[in-house]
Amino acid sequence: MTDAPLRVMVVDDHPMWREGVARDLTEEGFDVVATADGCVSAAARAAAVRPDVVLMDMQMPDGSGAVATAAVLDAHPCAHVLVLSASDERDDVLEAIKAGATGYLVKSAQRSELVAAVRATGDGQAVFTPGLAGLVLGEYRRIARSPGEADAAVPTLTQRETEVLRHVAKGLSSRQIATRLEISPRTVENHVGAALRKLQLGNRVELTRYAIEHGLDDE
Repeated sequence: MTDAPLRVMVVDDHPMWREGVARDLTEEGFDVVATADGCVSAAARAAAVRPDVVLMDMQMPDGSGAVATAAVLDAHPCAHVLVLSASDERDDVLEAIKAGATGYLVKSAQRSELVAAVRATGDGQAVFTPGLAGLVLGEYRRIARSPGEADAAVPTLTQRETEVLRHVAKGLSSRQIATRLEISPRTVENHVGAALRKLQLGNRVELTRYAIEHGLDDE
C-alpha cells in the first residue's frame, strides 16, 4: 500500500502566483486541497480541509504572514507552515518563525527546491533558504543567553527523551531519528509527545526552539 500524498494548502494574495504554485505541486504528486488569499480565508480553509503543509506568503491584504500563520495553527494545530516569500529580511523571517512557521523559503527558489522543501516540511523537518537558518539559530541563542532573564525550573526528561530532543534540534524527522536510535517512528513520536507535555510546549517547532536554547543541537 502506498502512502497518501501530502495535503497542501497555498496561501498567497497574487492569483497567478498562487495558482501557478498549486499547479506545480499538483504535477509533482501533491494533493493541493485548498488555496487562500488572506489571513481570514487561510484560517477558515485550514480548519475545513486540514492540510499537512501550508505554503504561506508574508504579505497579504488583511495582515502579515506571521498573523496568518498563527491563525492557521490555531485553527489546525497539526499543520506545518512553510513560508514562501519574496522577502528575506531578518524581521520577516523571525516573525514568521515566532508565529510557528517550521521553515522559510524565498520565492527565487527553484521548483525542485520547493518540492523538496514541501516534502521535508511534511516530514516535520525545519527547512530554510541557505543563510536564513543561521540567522534564526543565532537569534534564539542570543535571546536564550541574554542577561537578566530568570531561569525557569527545568522539568526532568528521561535519557531517551533527551536523546530524541537532541535529534529534533538538529532538524531530523521522526523516521530519521528512529533509524539512528533503532526504535520505531511511533516510539519517537511518543517521546516527543512526552517531552512536549513535560515542558508545557505546544508543538514540535516550540520543542526545537527549546532544544536550541539549551544547546542540545551542539552536542
